[in-house]
Amino acid sequence: MSAEATPESTLPGTAAETSPENPWPLQLLSRKLKAHIERAPAAWIEGQVIEMNRRGGNAFLTLRDVDAEISLPASVWSTVLDRQKIPLERGSRVVALVKADFWVKTGRLNMSVKDIRPVGLGDLLVRIERLRQALAAEGLFADSRKRKLPLLPHRIGLITGRDSDAKKDVMRNAALRWPAVEFDVREVAVQGNTAVSQIIAALKKLDADPHVDVIVLARGGGALEDLLPFSNEDLIRAVSAATTPVVSAIGHEADRPILDDVADLRASTPTDAAKRIVPDVAEELAMVRQARDHLRRGISRMVDRETDRLHSLQSRPVLASPATMVDARAEDIHRLQRRTHSAVSTAVVRALDQVQHLRAQVRALSPQKTLDRGYAVVQLVGEDQAGHHVVSSPDEAPDGTELAIRVAHGRFRAASSGHGELVEP
Repeated sequence: MSAEATPESTLPGTAAETSPENPWPLQLLSRKLKAHIERAPAAWIEGQVIEMNRRGGNAFLTLRDVDAEISLPASVWSTVLDRQKIPLERGSRVVALVKADFWVKTGRLNMSVKDIRPVGLGDLLVRIERLRQALAAEGLFADSRKRKLPLLPHRIGLITGRDSDAKKDVMRNAALRWPAVEFDVREVAVQGNTAVSQIIAALKKLDADPHVDVIVLARGGGALEDLLPFSNEDLIRAVSAATTPVVSAIGHEADRPILDDVADLRASTPTDAAKRIVPDVAEELAMVRQARDHLRRGISRMVDRETDRLHSLQSRPVLASPATMVDARAEDIHRLQRRTHSAVSTAVVRALDQVQHLRAQVRALSPQKTLDRGYAVVQLVGEDQAGHHVVSSPDEAPDGTELAIRVAHGRFRAASSGHGELVEP
């Protein structure tokens, strides 16, 4: 049985169910591809016409992406091209409504252009402004995101065209202002469909280099189409994500690519960028000399002022004759010494009188004075042959009791003869 006569119900329902034993007929795959492709809607695309050939009622175009090395062949009816007010040429930037067609018999995929329109300068400007407003709403242009440039960069990363005037202007003017400055130059395409990818790659390499203090994107003036890479959204976001300060030096004063808004510093020209990145060594030396002169004058004024104050202090009587003050204080010290000595002597004499008076009182009350008046102390003699207990009653000293008697000028022993008459005091 032929493939056309084979009942479709016996074939696999999906491509995943096919096998060497149960394959799809080629026509079935082609029909399914055509059905799938025809379900895809038409899409507006933007590109640049790099080839165009007319053959009778048809024309064959090749469109290339404006920012990448990607091209797409397409066909268009001549009637569509004839509707254009300005004939399309090679290099024209266009937007086209394309629809994919699949030819079953040949298995070819063809992009059919249903409508095509040139992109004018007005369209580009509107698109750029729309993108500018969208990125501004995200906060990519906020002043808080701007990084401050170093006072004196040691190495400058320069992204510019190959052997361009912008490169020469930046390097020459920077070297004239600060001869010791160093450059890390990355020469890239600054226009065309490869410009954006090359600039982003160079930017990322310089941003990753810790020795690069600032990055400059420089190019000379040009038409709006030539400066379009510097308004590309991918490039703008790459600059916003960089950690190294970025300076935009694109075109002339009137040129305003979106890069100027996201960059940390916008220079009107490449020459202006060189002047704003590095200081002028002559100006810096002049400022150093001026600061040195200002400091010297300030020190001189301070020394003169302090000298005058010192002379004023030296002219005072107390400093003119310093011994006068010392002599006066010496006399005060001597006077105070005499007063102190007199006060101490008086206190000592008074204290001696008090001591003698107290001594007389103590002696008057002492037992010795009583003995001197003829009294005696009678004590009983103990076993140790020493007097201990004072006899206060005759009963304490019966007959034969040994007594120790103390008088004013010594001691002696005696024996009691017994009871005598009690004498009343």
